[in-house]
Amino acid sequence: MSLILIVLLPFIGSLLAACMPSNARNAEAWLAGGVAVVCAALVISLQSQVADGGVVRHALPWIAGLDFSLRLDGYAWLFALLVAVMGGLVVLYARYYMSPDDPVPRFFSFFLAFMGSMLGVVLSGNLIQLVMFWELTSLASFMLIAYWNHRIDARRGARMALIVTATGGLCLLAGVLMLGQVVGSYDLDRVLVAGDRVRAHAWYPAILALIALGALTKSAQFPFHFWLPHAMAAPTPVSAYLHSATMVKAGVFLLARFWPVLSGSEEWFWLIGGAGLCSLVLGAYAAMFQRDMKGVLAYSTISHLGLITLLLGMNSPLALVAAVFHIVNHATFKASLFMAAGIVDHETGTRDLTRLSGLARAMPITATLAMVAAASMAGVPLLNGFLSKEMFFAETVFTAHSGWLPVAAVIAGIFSVAYSLRFILQVFYGPAPHDLPRAPHEPPRWMLVPSALLVLACLLVGILPGLTVGPFLDNAAQAILGVDKPAYSLAIWHGFNLPLLMSLVALVGGVLLYLWLQWRQASGGILIYRFDGKRAFEFVMATSMSAADHLMRYVSSRRLQVQLLLLVCAAFIAALIPLWPHGFRFGDKPLAPLDPVFALLWLSGAACAVGAAHQAKYHRLVALILAGGAGLATCLTFAWFSAPDLALTQITVEVVTVVLILLGLRWLPRRIEQPGQAGAGSVIAYSRRLRDFGIAALVGCGMAGLTFAVMSRTAIEGIAPFFIRESLPQGGGLNVVNVILVDFRGFDTLGEITVLGIVALTVYALLRRFRPAPESVAPPQQQLDQPMMAAPNPDAALPAGYLMVPTVLVRLIMPVAALVSLYFLLRGHNAPGGGFVGGLILSTAVILQYMFGGIVWVESRSRLHPQYWIAIGLLAAGSAGIGSWFAARPFLTSLAGDLHLPLIGAVHLSSVLPFDIGVYMLVVGATTLVLVALAHQSLRTQHRKPLPTQQERQAD
Repeated sequence: MSLILIVLLPFIGSLLAACMPSNARNAEAWLAGGVAVVCAALVISLQSQVADGGVVRHALPWIAGLDFSLRLDGYAWLFALLVAVMGGLVVLYARYYMSPDDPVPRFFSFFLAFMGSMLGVVLSGNLIQLVMFWELTSLASFMLIAYWNHRIDARRGARMALIVTATGGLCLLAGVLMLGQVVGSYDLDRVLVAGDRVRAHAWYPAILALIALGALTKSAQFPFHFWLPHAMAAPTPVSAYLHSATMVKAGVFLLARFWPVLSGSEEWFWLIGGAGLCSLVLGAYAAMFQRDMKGVLAYSTISHLGLITLLLGMNSPLALVAAVFHIVNHATFKASLFMAAGIVDHETGTRDLTRLSGLARAMPITATLAMVAAASMAGVPLLNGFLSKEMFFAETVFTAHSGWLPVAAVIAGIFSVAYSLRFILQVFYGPAPHDLPRAPHEPPRWMLVPSALLVLACLLVGILPGLTVGPFLDNAAQAILGVDKPAYSLAIWHGFNLPLLMSLVALVGGVLLYLWLQWRQASGGILIYRFDGKRAFEFVMATSMSAADHLMRYVSSRRLQVQLLLLVCAAFIAALIPLWPHGFRFGDKPLAPLDPVFALLWLSGAACAVGAAHQAKYHRLVALILAGGAGLATCLTFAWFSAPDLALTQITVEVVTVVLILLGLRWLPRRIEQPGQAGAGSVIAYSRRLRDFGIAALVGCGMAGLTFAVMSRTAIEGIAPFFIRESLPQGGGLNVVNVILVDFRGFDTLGEITVLGIVALTVYALLRRFRPAPESVAPPQQQLDQPMMAAPNPDAALPAGYLMVPTVLVRLIMPVAALVSLYFLLRGHNAPGGGFVGGLILSTAVILQYMFGGIVWVESRSRLHPQYWIAIGLLAAGSAGIGSWFAARPFLTSLAGDLHLPLIGAVHLSSVLPFDIGVYMLVVGATTLVLVALAHQSLRTQHRKPLPTQQERQAD
């Protein structure tokens, strides 16, 4: 239960924070901080269970045969603690950094969602679930980077980060799907022990490449490093959290997590190690020439993450230990440095290194904390950064590819010392500052506490590594490597050796390089900007948009027929692809004798279909009537073959769609006449219609052939016998069709009604803004206070009661239709009916009210709000699925039970009823919403004035 709370609490806190008033900054900070502290306490309480290789697991049935699985081992414990503790410190810092004028509830809401997403990545025990949380981190970071959305750099940075990381997430999804297929399971426990099988599989290079793309894009590694500096438009608390414990650390977390599965090959070394080496050197080089304090830290993050990635790519267990150690060390000093940069910006109004100097006089505490953190980043002895960097130097010397790695490592170390010196000396030392937006001074003391605690951790780990981080690092290494965990030492002094010499060379070389750059007053970094990733990204985006525009010019058309032609051809090719390698054969089941009545029915339906296609050119109303006749023939076919559910659904769908299309016919554009109707033009038109007829006949014959091939086969156990056999035992219903829709394939139905609701809302939104040209609309045939089915000439003399009799009858039909619809709804699980049929019956009654009663009369007396029905329907259907989780069953599993009531007796209840009620309400709401949109559009066009208000309707 603790694992569930660790992941769930941040999301609950996110919802609560979003609901708080904008002036409750203290309350929001207390909420976010309390969530982080509770999560950290829960993680700490589980430490004894993960010591010595222990694993804590918790699984809940989720969906589609997958469990919502949480898994905590020593490595996940270390990362989860890092995420929670760092989150609490950043919340305390953000309380004083954020301005009361900012939308603070939104900030803490996004921040807690970010924390929960990262904890979900760390604790996921299922690969699909891990990808889901992975993409949530991209979405949450997008909202945080774009927090100050009035700034163009924030919007651009957020878009760039989302596109790059989300694209990598799609690659990761493809990779884990392939990995799960190779292993035979998406459970992380089974995947982690299948390394030999994965590396021996033919898919291994593709799996490695796809997962590497996901990890490298998330951790901003070369060549995807360009998005991270542009993400610095986010508030500094976001930058501190993103760089230290979340987002960019997710990529290296994933590489270390999959290290037992994917490492140990040359492909792993060159792909992961190569990307890490490029990021290590280029990031450090670029950091030396940045003018923005956060820019320096951003490129240094790219470099240090490159160091971690390079260690992970070395195929060495000791290098893995060093990588995990540096992940923790980098989090402490980098978060502290970002907080220092934020304090400088907060108190002086700028982060421009060319304008800042001598701040140590006015901000001595801030300067001291920043100096210690920067020294740790540079690898100065007695600080934690020195220990992990020395381990890195040792691994570059003793690895199998040690020929060129030590030189590159020392060069990167020299750059690291140089940009760390520049960060400190140029900001806090030198002449007193002048011409700053604000006079510099120390921030509130509580704003310094998070940075001070992190600096204290840098000192304690650097001086007493074995007593502070040693046990936790050992547990993490044990969780990843198991019995292959190597022996290592976290001692401060290992004697005079080559790694120590490399550290000294890096320190001395970095000082000399900084002095040389100061002497030369270098403003360059020209080399790195010749290969600017931002320009490449923008070029790719512009090229993609241009290519899409050119493609649309070729495949798009104002003519609906052309677009339908492309869709039909694409569908035909898609259906043909799986048949091509396996061939096509019919079954040997004997044919039943042809019934003359049934043959006549099909001839009638075929004649209606052909007539509809022919009349569409001349008279759309006749074509619609004939299309309805073809639908009626289909309905009778279902009834002929003893499929009453399908027949009911078909007849109600035909009635509703025919009427709605009839109301919308007048808004269709006039037929586009082709130039040159005689001679060559007529020949072209005839050949085009002949082509369309051929394609339609080919597709139709193909579908008929597939249907005949399936129905004529015998001795094949398909899905139909399973549904018939298991409908009552597992679904609790006698109506097999309804059980399939609300139980066996309930998730499909939920998706379909969601799409139906979206379509209805889209149609409504489009028609609200649709204003046809006056010449394209037929003369009005009704007055505002008359029914929609009034006579063509309203001024003509009419017999008494011409409209009163049908209108009264239609009004009396409404309650009867409502009862009939409820009858079909409630009987649907055991007899023909269901929510879809019942909803269409009620929708038909509503349509009749509009047609015969008039819009104003109906809406002045109606309490039907279609948007509410759509929303409540979706909530009811979704709640019916979520309810199964409380019974430890997968999503949308039907639950049934008997309730004994006084005087009534036993009442059988099932969770499919609220699901069917949701379908019922959504169908009614969607149909009515489209009807309302069409009806209102008619009145707008006829009268060119707004609809009457509610007060005017009541007065009328």
